[in-house]
Amino acid sequence: MKRTELLKKLSAVANSNGLLLELVREGGNHTIYRVGAYQFTVARHREVPEETAKGMLRRVAQEKGEE
Repeated sequence: MKRTELLKKLSAVANSNGLLLELVREGGNHTIYRVGAYQFTVARHREVPEETAKGMLRRVAQEKGEE
């Protein structure tokens, strides 16, 4: 999956749960993001492996917004 497509989907899933996709910091080859309490890294490559992308989307979908 393209990195830009993954970030758009992550943001959409986070927004649907009442959360934001937050940029934490830029690393050497990765970017660190946070959604709720879940912090994760996204490689700064054009393509992200499909299974990795699906895992991130699944985990972000499990995060719940604070009421």
